[in-house]
Order: sequence, then structure tokens, then C-alpha cells
Amino acid sequence: MCICVSCLVVEIANVGLQLFHLLAERLQPLHRVQALVLHVVVGLQAHLQASKQSLHLGETFAGHCPVALSSIMYLAMILQLFTLHIIFHQVVGSCMCELMNAESPFPHDKLNIVEKEALQCNKDINPQKEFDTLLSALERRLPRLVAEVSDLEKENDGELYGAIALQVIENDMAEIQQLLNKLNDTHSGLHLSTSQKYTRIRDKPKRIYTVSFSRLYVSQLQDMKGQLQQLEVFDTTQTVKRQNTNIRLKRDLDQCTHGSHPTPAPVQGACPHGQLLNVTGPRVHTAGEYPGSHKYGAWGRDPKPAVGKEKWYWLVILTSSNAFSHYVRRYTTLSALILGVSTPGNVLISNSNPTTNTIQGPNVVLYREALYYNCYNRPAVCRFNLTAKTVISTELPKGTRFNSKGNFCHLEACYPYTDMDLATDETGVWVVYTTAQDLGNLVLSQVEGEGEEPTLGTTWRTTVYKTAVTNTFVACGVLYATRYISKDVEEIFYSLDTVTGAERYDVGIYIAKMAGHIYSLNYSPVDQMLHAYGEAFMTSYKVVFGQTSDIRTLSEGSVAPPVEDHGSAWEEC
Repeated sequence: MCICVSCLVVEIANVGLQLFHLLAERLQPLHRVQALVLHVVVGLQAHLQASKQSLHLGETFAGHCPVALSSIMYLAMILQLFTLHIIFHQVVGSCMCELMNAESPFPHDKLNIVEKEALQCNKDINPQKEFDTLLSALERRLPRLVAEVSDLEKENDGELYGAIALQVIENDMAEIQQLLNKLNDTHSGLHLSTSQKYTRIRDKPKRIYTVSFSRLYVSQLQDMKGQLQQLEVFDTTQTVKRQNTNIRLKRDLDQCTHGSHPTPAPVQGACPHGQLLNVTGPRVHTAGEYPGSHKYGAWGRDPKPAVGKEKWYWLVILTSSNAFSHYVRRYTTLSALILGVSTPGNVLISNSNPTTNTIQGPNVVLYREALYYNCYNRPAVCRFNLTAKTVISTELPKGTRFNSKGNFCHLEACYPYTDMDLATDETGVWVVYTTAQDLGNLVLSQVEGEGEEPTLGTTWRTTVYKTAVTNTFVACGVLYATRYISKDVEEIFYSLDTVTGAERYDVGIYIAKMAGHIYSLNYSPVDQMLHAYGEAFMTSYKVVFGQTSDIRTLSEGSVAPPVEDHGSAWEEC
């Protein structure tokens, strides 16, 4: 009976093992662990069943074979554990995983190609753009130089006219030389690209159309834009979109933050408005209180007015020999200036004219309720306090030209008693003059000591000849000089940055004139306007400032046509 029981248990274990192998062969390798678990469960069930039978048989045949029954049970369990050990090692050693990605892979090669194309495009466009700009400026200046040389050959008198004409020609040649140097610098970078021709063939046979560089660049940029838009599809987390949104929000926040605070006082040459880009207008053109009576004069606004006089204007007219004056007139608004309603009327410097400390020449300015001008018959700057009615002066350096010996001029005429030009800007008062030591070149000095005796501060010496200049003004610490082009046009051709000391002869900004000559030109930092006086007329222009990226083509300049725009000016009336 004991042998039969042992045979029964072994048979049950064999059946379970066969079932396991059958399942393992039909299932995938990843599912063999489940089959192993099933085999163990079957084996345990067999052991339980055998235990039950052993208990029953033990009761009946206990006295016959107890040792044989227990030995059979242990043998079955050892067999099960040994089978589990072998199968486990087989399953682990043959485990395989397959990963399925539903999304397309990111095209790194395509992105690298776009980056290389963008770098090459920037490398090609910058020299080409600069080359075109310089070439256009050179084409504009060469005919002018030829005309100036031709005029000199015809009308050279060997005296002042010849000297002035030669100075103008020298300035133009210096500008042309600068353009040629820049062209030579950029030519090497463009040599390869300009030597290659890009062509395409249309439908008609034997017709070849040359594609310009600009069209090629536009086409290339459009292709790169399309490729980048395709790559944005892979930005599933919208990282680029969020970055663009953050940049826009940051820009709006900066504009809002800066706009809620007043603009700080600028330092010399660091203009809060940006760089001078253009002069538009005229905004106002009027004969004022004395139509046609006084050919020379000056007008403007006080950059630092007294309380209650923020909208006031001032006017100085040369009443004696078109050269001298002894009073200043005040107007409460622009409309009062145009209509000739002066309050409080004439503010006298002296009862007689001309005399000591009266005004000589048209180039005067008003700053902090004090009038700055060329003292009568001496090389000195006078300051007349309109409240205290007192005059304090400061002498200019020895050798300064005065009494109409260092005037503003052009090829057809000189403006008498314009030896000194006073100017105001955001930083204070300036004086422009020339000396024998400087061989007639412009000299710029800052006038200091607003509440005390005026003194000359820092001085800058230029390379521009004063008699080749028709007027000067200062804006944000930068000196600008003009020259006569025609009876209709004046050009701002020169600048000196008082911070860097850099000089430019290619400013190229044009002013549309309403009279044949401008005898005085003042910049008003209050409203960024230029106030011109000439031929008994007062004219104002709007100064346009901006960042360097806003400059269209500064070297080419732009003639500002007359604009019937009185918006900002008439709002003050």
C-alpha cells in the first residue's frame, strides 16, 4: 500500500511538470514567469492532496509504512524546488523588451542645416548692405564735388571766396576719402559673392534671367522661416511659444516701468531720446510782431524757465544796423508771439544802442531767466539777468576773432557779426567761436557758473573751418554744424560728440528752408524743436530722435519737405 501511495504522488508531480512545459512552449518568453507560477500552484495543490491522503492512509495503515509516506512528500517538494530553480534561470537569461514610440523622431540634421544657413546669410547680407549704402553715398557726393571745383575755376578771386571754396572742397574730399576707405574694407568680404552670378532659366528657351542678391536673400529667409515653422511641431511642451510670450511680457513691463518715471537728466552725449535722425517741418512759420522790419534776430524758449513761465517764448531783433540790440521781448504763448502781443514788453539791457554790454550779433540764447550773447565790441560772453537787470561777462581766450572777423559764411555771402554762436541743450549753455591759434577752425566751450560769474569750462577743438559753416547748435552734448546748399535747402553735415570726441562729416540731414538764409539756429530741449530766424521770419522744425536701428540710411540723408503740421506747436497756444 505504501508503494502505491508514493507512485500516486510522483505521478501527480509528473503531470504538473508536463502541464508547465506545455504552457511554457506556447507562451511568449515574457509570459514564462506566469507559467512558472502556475506550475508551482499545481505542485502545491498536488502536495496538499497527497497530504490529505497520507493522513487518511496513516490512520488506516499507520503501523505499516509511516516513514515511506513522509519520504515521498519531501521528495516531491525537493523536485518542485529544483524545477523552479532551473526554469527561473532560463527565463531571466532570455528576457527581451520592445519599446514602441508613437511620435516621429526629432530631425536634428534639419535643424543643423537651418542654423548653418542662418549664419551664412548674416555673413553675406551685412557686407552687401554696407557696400550698397556706401556706394550710393559716394555716387551722391561725386557730382557735388565736380560742381564745386567747376565753380571755383570760374569764379576764383584769389581772396576770401577762393579760401572758402577750397575749404568746402577739402571737406567734401575728406568725406569721399572716408567713404572710399570703408568701400575698400568691405570689398574684400564681397569679392567672392559679387563675382558669382545666380541665374535661372524661364520657360522660353535661351533666356536667362539674373536673380539679384536681395531676391536670393529674401527667398532664402522665407525658406528658413518655413523650415522653422515645421520644426515647431516637435515642440510638444510649447517651450518656444512660452519663451516668446515671456519676452513680450518683459518688454511690455519694461516700457510700463520706464514710462511711469520721469526721464533722468542726461549726461553729455548720452541723449535719452536717442540719436538725431532727421529734422522735419517747418511746424511754424511767421513774421511775428514786426513783419519784414528786422532781417536779423533770434527766438526760442528757456530750457530752464521760472515757475509759471514754462510756455513763454523770447525774441531778440537787431534794431541797429542789422547788427546790434539792447532789449529782449517776452511772449506768454506761441500764439501771443505770432500775434505780436508781448508781456511785459521790452526788457531793456541799456537805454542806448549800441553801448557797453549790449547785444552784438544774432546768436543769442535764454537760459534760467538770463540772456547769453556776444558783448558789444569785445570777444566776451555777456549774461543779462532779466530779473535783477544786471550784466556779468567772461572773456574768451586770447586771439578769439570778433567784430565780424570770424563769421559764418557760404560761397555767396557771409553773415555779419556771427563770430560767436551761443547754444543751449539738456546740459546747459555752450559758446562756439574761433581763434587765430586754431587757424579759423570751430572751437566749442561750455559756459559754467549759472548763479555766479560765468566761466569757460571744458573746451573742444574741431577740424571744421568756421567760415565754411552757416550755423551751429548743440543737442544732447553733440555739436552740429550746417552749410548752405541752396535758397531752399540747408544741410546738417557735421557733428562732434563731446563724450567720445568723434567727428563726422557725413551726417547728411537736410532742412527745408522758408527763407533764403538762416541767420540764427537754436535747439530747444523742452520740446526738441529747432528755432530758426532769417529774413525777418521765425520758423520752427521738429527734431526727430531715435535708436541707431531706426536709421534708414543716415549717410544718404533725407530732404525734409515742408510739412503743414502745427499739431504740437499749436497745442501750446
